[in-house]
Amino acid sequence: MSSESATREREFHFTPADFKQIRALIYEHAGISLSDGKVDMVYSRIARRLRATGLNTFQGYLSFLDENPEEWQHFTNSLTTNLTSFFREEHHFPVLAERLLEAKGKGQNPVTLWSSACSTGEEPYSMAMTAVDAFGTWTPPVKILATDLDTNVLTQAHKGIYPIERIEKLPQEVRKRFFQRGKGDKAGMVRVRPELRALVSFHPLNLLDGDWPMRGRFDAIFCRNVLIYFDKPTQYKLLAHFHPLLREEGLLFVGHSESLTHAADLFRLRGKTVYAPVAAK
Repeated sequence: MSSESATREREFHFTPADFKQIRALIYEHAGISLSDGKVDMVYSRIARRLRATGLNTFQGYLSFLDENPEEWQHFTNSLTTNLTSFFREEHHFPVLAERLLEAKGKGQNPVTLWSSACSTGEEPYSMAMTAVDAFGTWTPPVKILATDLDTNVLTQAHKGIYPIERIEKLPQEVRKRFFQRGKGDKAGMVRVRPELRALVSFHPLNLLDGDWPMRGRFDAIFCRNVLIYFDKPTQYKLLAHFHPLLREEGLLFVGHSESLTHAADLFRLRGKTVYAPVAAK
């Protein structure tokens, strides 16, 4: 099907200029760099906001966005991709467990971790499960900060409730220990045990904001499959912000397709997509 015929069949008229303007706005607001191949994605996601606001043109919606600051969060949420799973990129979690045991050996209390783009919560809860196992207690001296730009996914993450299909690939022992099955009208759902939820604190955060509220140093920061949405200068700016927030022996975990070779002055490779901060000179 040609792009011309696809345009005619769309519910709303959507021009290259509309796409260019939306791409510029999401880059300016959230640092997300959309490729030319994301036209259909942008159309389908922003078309939902046209329907929700009762508008019938993209230009009308962009004017509405400019006049209604509260719509920015919906705009941003619409264009944020949230793909995650429990123990995604599982090779990271034994490394995290080692880091936790090192901190335990030094009597550090608390051990602080940050899931900087936590999506619907699977990542920070996987970190919490790792901490429970590493310390051998349901109440390890660990605090996990979990942040995301998308307020919708944060609400879901805080509840810790998921369709049972989301945990089917986990070992049975893990499913039984860390999740509670729903009953009655909650059948087919599971909930993360309260002991795990108690270890995680969820907060909204735009990573491109100039001033982050946290001041202490972290033992580990997870920023996985986030950098791929930013251009190199924005990536470097973000990495420079992470650097002073990690302890000297702390670790930064990134996604399987992400490399920090352009920030070799900030981070050195410690393992498969695991980096350590370079000491300040």
